[in-house]
Amino acid sequence: MSTVTAVRPVITAWSAVSPYGIGAEALVRGLAADRPTAAPVDTERWNVPSDRAHLVPDFEVRQVLGKKGTRSMDRVTGLAVTTVGALLEQPAADRDRETGDRAALVLGTTTGSVASMMDFTRSSLVGARPFDVDPAQMPNAVMNCAAGQCAIWYGIRGPNTTLAGGRTASLSAVNYSARLLASGRAESVLCGAAEEFSSARYWLERHSRGVEAAEQALGEGCAMLLIQPAAACSPQRPALAEILAVRSRVATGPGLRETLETCVRSALAAAGAAPEDVWAASPSEAPGTAGSVEREVLGAVFGSGVLQRVPGVDVLGDVSAASGAFQISILLATAATDPEAAGRLAVTTSVDRDGSLYCAVLRLAA
Repeated sequence: MSTVTAVRPVITAWSAVSPYGIGAEALVRGLAADRPTAAPVDTERWNVPSDRAHLVPDFEVRQVLGKKGTRSMDRVTGLAVTTVGALLEQPAADRDRETGDRAALVLGTTTGSVASMMDFTRSSLVGARPFDVDPAQMPNAVMNCAAGQCAIWYGIRGPNTTLAGGRTASLSAVNYSARLLASGRAESVLCGAAEEFSSARYWLERHSRGVEAAEQALGEGCAMLLIQPAAACSPQRPALAEILAVRSRVATGPGLRETLETCVRSALAAAGAAPEDVWAASPSEAPGTAGSVEREVLGAVFGSGVLQRVPGVDVLGDVSAASGAFQISILLATAATDPEAAGRLAVTTSVDRDGSLYCAVLRLAA
């Protein structure tokens, strides 16, 4: 059995494919310009009513990744593979350390590609026989398809994990990644989450959300963090933030407010921090009542000024499972240009409508 160490992991790099475009720089530039990302949807292509959404511009899997190995690749897999590639192709990347047998990949999701699952099931129901299905589409209907394809494309041969956690999937993945490093099962972890826009996701959200959350436009994208032991830092990959604590709770009904505050204070205590130590707090901007309560709790604990120091993740639309990974990416992008953030703490929270709650505390680089 591996020995668990008390060394806290660090984030040494990040990248994203977002409604601002492909790569970390696209997200940084879009945030700096405060550019809106919502645009009209091609209703004929997506089979949705006239509406607006936050789509990755001009993202077509075969155009971005090439024709080899992408004939049957679905959109969420394409987003994840593209983001991992953007991270590993950064000039500072160390492919020997960040891929191979000692590298892991942890990907958060809601359900994988709900569009692929529904399309595959539909073909079985409408075909002449139940087994008249396209076998090339079968892998896409499996929840861990995207994570598996990322590993195959880039030779990541360590632990490969998919976590289905809805809006809290990203912070759950961060916690899981830290445990992989602490237990010695990996020496570096590519950790993030992906969410696609599709007709299937649109209609599921439309019929499952409460009335008060019906109007929030959907977004899509993927954000990935490179998480490593502090000893792995180098001048090329310096620590951008230290992961001090990740805590979770479950709350349903009227207990949300109290339980979320308990979760936040528990994470602060685990990090050895007080509310006044926190430079910025980033909520997941969940639709409806849950998001309102989340923002109110963070405002009560840290003050409204702390909530205003970084752009809200809702600038990308409702990116659901990818929210937490984007929240951390936005925090890192903003902190890099603000001298007051150096060495300070940042808090991110995630609240899912099914009752799961997460809070992460980071120490930003000095």
